[in-house]
Amino acid sequence: MASMDQIKELRERTGAGMLECKKALVENGDNTEKAIDWLRAKGLAKASSKAGRQATEGVVETYVHGGGKIGVMVELNCETDFVAINENFKSLARDIAMHIAAAAPEYLSRDQVPPEAVERERKVQLERVMAEGKPEAVAQKIVDGRMGKFYEEVCLLDQKFVKDDSKTIDAMLKSAVATIGENIKVRRFVRFVMGEGLEKKQTDFAAEVAAAAGIK
Repeated sequence: MASMDQIKELRERTGAGMLECKKALVENGDNTEKAIDWLRAKGLAKASSKAGRQATEGVVETYVHGGGKIGVMVELNCETDFVAINENFKSLARDIAMHIAAAAPEYLSRDQVPPEAVERERKVQLERVMAEGKPEAVAQKIVDGRMGKFYEEVCLLDQKFVKDDSKTIDAMLKSAVATIGENIKVRRFVRFVMGEGLEKKQTDFAAEVAAAAGIK
């Protein structure tokens, strides 16, 4: 029987209703991918039908927090300039910029995380699982689950919205697609923190000066 987590995930990925998602999972043996295809075939996957359309319009939204201590720029794309000036669309862009300021994602999506970073995290989590004495047969499944948490921490689309942790940023976008009727995507973002990295650079510079002067 489908769990609430499976139903929630399916809803986030398709924009379909809770009852529709539950029925899709029941009809497809709790297989999420097959359930997505089932919903698409019945025209119930609201966002998926628009996901392939070109989104070349949009806005660059900014958000500054803490009296200028943190600044964010995010590019949110849509299909038409008509939607780009829509207040709901602009409000979504502002919410995402604010979220980035608060949650500090490092990457937009899972496919942007460098393979070496993924491998390093998997290795750390596997060592943790083995140290906890978990059976080797289930170790990888546990690691997979913990990797989900890792992605939730570093990937914008996987993060839970800071103003409503019942939905992810990805789910917010899918909901907006279903409501507005156009493909909507976050293309890129940048987050600035005042003074970030300066201390390290100053320390490195001081070390170089000391080395040049023969000071140990």
